Amino acid sequence: MIDIKPLVKGKTPQQTTVVVAMSGGVDSSVVAGLLHKLGYKTIGITLQLWDYAPTNNGESKKFGTCCALDDVYDARRVCQDLGIPHYVLNYESEFKQKVIDDFVETYLAGATPIPCVRCNQRIKFDSFMDKAKSLGADVLVTGHYVRKDFDKNGKPVIKRGVDFTKDQSYYLFTTTPQQLAYADFPLGDLTKNQTRELAKEMGLHIHAKKDSQDICFVPDGDYRKVVRKFAPQANESGNIVNTSGDIIAKHNGIIDFTVGQRKGLGGGFKTPQYVVEIRPSTKEVVIGSKEDLGRTVFSVKETNWLSDEKIDGLEVMVKVRSLHEGVMATLHDLGKGRIKVNMHAKEPLIAPGQAAVFYDEQDVMLGGGWIEPSEKSKLKIKIK
Repeated sequence: MIDIKPLVKGKTPQQTTVVVAMSGGVDSSVVAGLLHKLGYKTIGITLQLWDYAPTNNGESKKFGTCCALDDVYDARRVCQDLGIPHYVLNYESEFKQKVIDDFVETYLAGATPIPCVRCNQRIKFDSFMDKAKSLGADVLVTGHYVRKDFDKNGKPVIKRGVDFTKDQSYYLFTTTPQQLAYADFPLGDLTKNQTRELAKEMGLHIHAKKDSQDICFVPDGDYRKVVRKFAPQANESGNIVNTSGDIIAKHNGIIDFTVGQRKGLGGGFKTPQYVVEIRPSTKEVVIGSKEDLGRTVFSVKETNWLSDEKIDGLEVMVKVRSLHEGVMATLHDLGKGRIKVNMHAKEPLIAPGQAAVFYDEQDVMLGGGWIEPSEKSKLKIKIK
């Protein structure tokens, strides 16, 4: 059993009540088990966000799980085995409005969404914090692989996890200072293998459970089916064109394409072709070479800036995908939550709708924003 620093300054574990945000996976289960064994008064909370339970003979659907892996039930069993309280909160309606609708609208606008970030931003952190505070908890704890630290002024900051292959700071760029002050992340100094060993040592039944690779409401990986279910207009056809505007082929809907895609573009090209731009206003999919795909300049919107550093002229390391190693860049403040990013090297996969997250040389996450398309869309999308 490892030790961790006290979660609340001036309080012993026995004096501290913690709420653990439990997904039913290995990471959050280990956090709950670890804190319980260290003497913290531990409470588990799970959000039910999406239900796959089918209806039977017209009956109302049964209380199910947030994904196809029965995660709610796994979380409940872990809490039962540990002997700690467990609460399940149903947020299906809010999840549909704030995450799934955004997911659909983003694809229809020719961009590639990150529903896990939107869920953290619009559902999870606020909901978990509200419930934790109502239960008198001193701190909210999650199983994210990030480290909480403090800057020279004593302000809490998020740092990348020690295991860069599992670092999840990219998904937490929307975290507010108030949320960060109340939260903690005990797994940030561990590797995934160490976490699994702890789960095994504690006798948790989920110690060998695989990490989920699917979006919770897209269990089979077919996001197009979800988009078409909520937005039948997604089937509107258009042209595949080259960078000169010549029509190459027809397509059956822009949602079948994402920036950087190579497959599904037809054949007969002399050199490999990639999707370099999607134009929802004209329903055009633009293809070109890998050289055409690369960019050094782009902008982000809805920036969440956690640092006291001034943005204009700041040199940072920027990640444009969760598994991106990062590229050095210079930032320029455009005002109204927008930042221009000048990368020091050409990057081939800068996809509108994804996030650009910024770090300093000490691996502190400074903030981030949503990547804007190079050509702004005038198309207004509404979900029925």
